Amino acid sequence: MKMIIRNAHIGEDKELKDIFIENGKIIKIGKIEEKAEIEIDADGKLVSPPFVDPHVHLDAVLTVGDPQYNISGTLWEGIEIWSKRKLKLTHEDVKKRAKEALKWAVAQGILKVRTHVDVCDPELTALKAMVEVKQEMRELVDVQIVSFPQEGIVSFPDGENLMRKSLEIGADIVGGIPHYEFSRDDGIKSIDIIMDLAKSFDKDIDVHIDETDDDQSRFVEYLAAKTIKENYFGRVTASHITAMHSYNNAYAYKLMSVFKKAQLNVIANPLDNIALQGRFDNYPIRRGMTRIKELLKSGINVGLGHDSVMDPWYPLGRYNMLQVAFMALNVGHMTGYNEINEIFDAITYNSAKLMNLSDYGIKEGNKADLIILNAPSKIEAIRLRSEVLYVIKNGNIIAKTTPAKSYVNDEEISFRVIGIYE
Repeated sequence: MKMIIRNAHIGEDKELKDIFIENGKIIKIGKIEEKAEIEIDADGKLVSPPFVDPHVHLDAVLTVGDPQYNISGTLWEGIEIWSKRKLKLTHEDVKKRAKEALKWAVAQGILKVRTHVDVCDPELTALKAMVEVKQEMRELVDVQIVSFPQEGIVSFPDGENLMRKSLEIGADIVGGIPHYEFSRDDGIKSIDIIMDLAKSFDKDIDVHIDETDDDQSRFVEYLAAKTIKENYFGRVTASHITAMHSYNNAYAYKLMSVFKKAQLNVIANPLDNIALQGRFDNYPIRRGMTRIKELLKSGINVGLGHDSVMDPWYPLGRYNMLQVAFMALNVGHMTGYNEINEIFDAITYNSAKLMNLSDYGIKEGNKADLIILNAPSKIEAIRLRSEVLYVIKNGNIIAKTTPAKSYVNDEEISFRVIGIYE
């Protein structure tokens, strides 16, 4: 099957180009003279590699209000509610909700997902279900599964053994949550266990870490140092690190130098981080999101995750990565022209890098996974939270969206200003 996308904006290149696709691969980018069975006129719109969500909890999606709503809006009440909801989990329940959320994701241009799945369950119900979901949805979306001990590795009964079993069953990544362990010693021990498991199974690491407003929560320091000592460069990701927002500047900048040496990846989750952190503050209330701007300036790879979709921790969301990017650039004081483009990269190339995705990007020879947005540029895509008109995977159109139209006194209006951000 041959496909040609004509008149496409690719990245920041101002020149419109054609993209020739055959047998699931990008064959040529430039001026294409020949014809194809399928031709799409992008008409100057942005063609991008697909969005990447490196941090979501698909086992918990679409459970908001069951068995109760989170009245305080806090992380801790969310965990308490989830512990109750977890008792009701069934294999089919997890699969049904996860598949529905993944369809939302695909329709909005997300084709690469890393999901953290709670393994603090003797039956590993959610983990087993997600292994099946990953296989059954593979024609639409590529999924990585993190073995995530929501209630701790050391603090939860038989936690280490459950982690090991989950990796044997099919988890791809070793997770953790050291700041939630009963004590600092337990948190440190959990990181040692995480590294041992990762090396034993030859897996990457992605840890929920220092997701708190406590400026004395500094497990990420130990994780980075451990990464260096164990020669695990580039294979470790620190998710959240919201405590970093509260670290004094001298310590934070020293820490970033260690991150860089360890080639540590960082994931911020703007929607959840902003909603959940700062709950113990009066005024001023801390923002609670890690230092995205400073981390990027330091040369550290930063990705952005959606984290929650209508669950006990975040009651909103429609699984849209442009919404995530919009929140990040506003809260992170990243509204400079170049900074907005950097934020777009955080939901595409940066996240693809930390997920070790090969064949990613609009490049000759790469897999033909791409999206066409209803906007001419990265900045306009974020500003408008634009529709994804076409979603293409392996050279096949798997999703389409028809954009809405607005009228004032029967006159159709556009929210674009011609000549700006094109």
